[in-house]
Amino acid sequence: RLTGFFRQSLLHACAVWDKIKEMVSQCLQARDMAYCPYSRFPVGAAVLTADGTIITGCNVENASYGLTVCAERTAVQRAVAEGHRHFRAIAVTCDIKDRFVGPCGACRQVLMEFASDWTVYLTKPDGSYKETSLSELLPLAFTPGHLTHVPQMH
Repeated sequence: RLTGFFRQSLLHACAVWDKIKEMVSQCLQARDMAYCPYSRFPVGAAVLTADGTIITGCNVENASYGLTVCAERTAVQRAVAEGHRHFRAIAVTCDIKDRFVGPCGACRQVLMEFASDWTVYLTKPDGSYKETSLSELLPLAFTPGHLTHVPQMH
């Protein structure tokens, strides 16, 4: 029989594991919704908000390539539009089977806008994943905190 502390720790670990599995599953489903007729490179993302909500996004391409929006930014923008501003994690996937692929530089910077302590789950199509952090993916990042040091113009 487990003592209270160990039982609580085990229950917490199981809840965290279940949430990670759900994020990975939802990012894989989001990838299937991608609109990518030009690159044929579908990407899916699932962000975990501070309150435990999971919100997904997929890449949406455009014939004017510069207007394409990545899955990670779609997920963050959907979350913001639904009132979320605080995030804990993101799971990201694409169709590359033999290695883990991270978000592009622009998406890393967008994630950094909201916090530097994101946990990032790089996910393969088979559902296996590698855990990393946004700080590891974007070292020495430019953050909103840097703007507090900007001298005021008179």
